[in-house]
Amino acid sequence: MKKLTLFSLLAGIALAVSGQETNAPAWLSRPLSQTDCINIALSQNAVILKAKSDLQATAGVVVQTRAVALPSVIASGKYTDEDTSLLQNPPGFSYPVPHQNWNSGIQIVQGIYEGGRLIAAVKAASATKRQAIDQYNTQVADTLLTVRLAYYDVLLAAQQITVNEASVKLLQKELDDQQRRFDAGTVPHFNVLRAEVAVANAKPNLFHATSQYRISKNMLANLLGYNLPRDVLENIPLNLTDTFDVADWNMALPDAIQQALERRTELKDLREQVELQRLNIVNAKSGYKPTISAFAGYNWQNSSFSTDVANEINGWNAGGQMTWNIFDGALTIGKVQQSKALYQKSKTELEDRSRQIELDVRTAYSDFLEAKEVLESQTKVQEQAEEALREANARFDAGTGTQLDVLDAETSLTQARTTQVQALHDFSTARARLERAIGAELAPAK
Repeated sequence: MKKLTLFSLLAGIALAVSGQETNAPAWLSRPLSQTDCINIALSQNAVILKAKSDLQATAGVVVQTRAVALPSVIASGKYTDEDTSLLQNPPGFSYPVPHQNWNSGIQIVQGIYEGGRLIAAVKAASATKRQAIDQYNTQVADTLLTVRLAYYDVLLAAQQITVNEASVKLLQKELDDQQRRFDAGTVPHFNVLRAEVAVANAKPNLFHATSQYRISKNMLANLLGYNLPRDVLENIPLNLTDTFDVADWNMALPDAIQQALERRTELKDLREQVELQRLNIVNAKSGYKPTISAFAGYNWQNSSFSTDVANEINGWNAGGQMTWNIFDGALTIGKVQQSKALYQKSKTELEDRSRQIELDVRTAYSDFLEAKEVLESQTKVQEQAEEALREANARFDAGTGTQLDVLDAETSLTQARTTQVQALHDFSTARARLERAIGAELAPAK
């Protein structure tokens, strides 16, 4: 982490020395822990923001679904003016017929019975709301896992730069030593050539690590929802403060599977989908049954027996209505068949997803155990490789060893350092994936 901080500082100094004027945001220079990145992603990540909009949109769907069970209030009004030649009196009656007519009213209509459709609508609204929340939480959990992995990728790239810089420095030191020995006439020119080749072979790894460092930081910045200013250097000076997560994690596989089946929001989503499809069957079957509604209202209109348009009469009305669609061309039968088939499909999807999640847990658990074993096996390898290099140098200086022994020892040390850094990264990412697989909370503690 000191190397990463120093690298960021040097990049900032280079930017200042270059004389470029930048409007770099504060987040480019302030320290960012993994918790900071997660909190920023929660408020700025595009996937989470879109998921939040979808959640808000679903709230409108919930209101629409529930509206079927709630009363409706209807206001109406009408005005007509007819030609007097169209006005007639019934035979045997003679009274003035108004040519202007108007009426208005307000009415409340409430469904009383619709074959179970009203109760199903209320339950469906609640299930739809819960399903939308589960879908949102799934998007958040997946995105935060991606942020955590991107954070570890930046740390890995930074450590790989350190390892490869040390390797190049070590090989360059060997080259300088061989050049001095050659100048003194104690070793052949072949030793110098071999050392030069070793340095040249090590540099591409450093260049690749530097490139991966730039790319990984750009990817993390994108996940955090940042728009990089055009005048910021390619190598953005992100200052990450956390290290790899090497804390041990212990849970038996059966417990991990059980927790995943209980907590994974994808399964909760599918369970709500099964409930919605069941309610759709109830809704479809309502076509077999009658509907009953009640209404009450108040009306105003002009008198039908007076030419004075201002002569108003008003009063209330109330009543009920029943309709029963005896035959609808087998429309209801088709809807019921469709709903039952979709209900069975949703149950199959739930069972299949449960098996897939169990497989995900088993896979993540196995990957975690492997990463743990690799990390434990690398605990003392670096110390042993350093000791082997020291002994190879000592034997070469004493004339009992060869330059090839020294170069092999230097290569082994670089490989040990690289493997250890990779093991730290793999352990951290494997733990993060396992936590996601079992449905552990990824949001930071407040």
